Amino acid sequence: MLPLLKQILDNFNFDIDADKTREENGEEVIRSAALLAGAVAVEPLPFADLLLITPLQLKMVLHIGKIHGFDISVERAREIVQELGATIAYGMLARQVMRGLAKLALPVVGGLITAPAVYGWTYALGRLAERYFEQKRLGLPFDQRQQAQVVQEAKQKTKNILPSASDFSDLAAELRRRAEERGKSKPGETKTVDAAPVDLSKDTAKTETADPSKLN
Repeated sequence: MLPLLKQILDNFNFDIDADKTREENGEEVIRSAALLAGAVAVEPLPFADLLLITPLQLKMVLHIGKIHGFDISVERAREIVQELGATIAYGMLARQVMRGLAKLALPVVGGLITAPAVYGWTYALGRLAERYFEQKRLGLPFDQRQQAQVVQEAKQKTKNILPSASDFSDLAAELRRRAEERGKSKPGETKTVDAAPVDLSKDTAKTETADPSKLN
């Protein structure tokens, strides 16, 4: 699992584009993180997504913070994820456990069922983090009512940008391939492994086979 985690995090590096607005940079970060999180959920390992997605979400919050001028620590990012995640966590853990059990019975199907919900969960968390840093930059509060509104807006937005099942499975397969190549390398061995990040910029606006109702 460690090679896969490293491969996922290696494919989520972000440089702020000075030609884009904060909102545009933030959208790129959030959608990339959500796509990677959905790909992780496709993995047939039961409950692997719960273990792998947290580091990805932490890195997403770190990137969003930098976009808004806040260079925070990993520990502070973890606190923010825990604080904001409480707004969208109601019922999510139970659903993740049920989907983890589904992977035990039907690994491939269970993963494809989980991916849209994980995408929506990560996207909503990213939107919350973005508003959190925006309000903090302006010296304004960000109360629970505002947080709930952001989550509802994120749910509606996700229904229009949710990638297809093939987008998730194709990315998962590529990440798995690279992780396996990395895992085959022995200590001290020089081996050529494709180190270029997987392209996350493809159009993911299709809703081919994903069911938006899984986001509720």
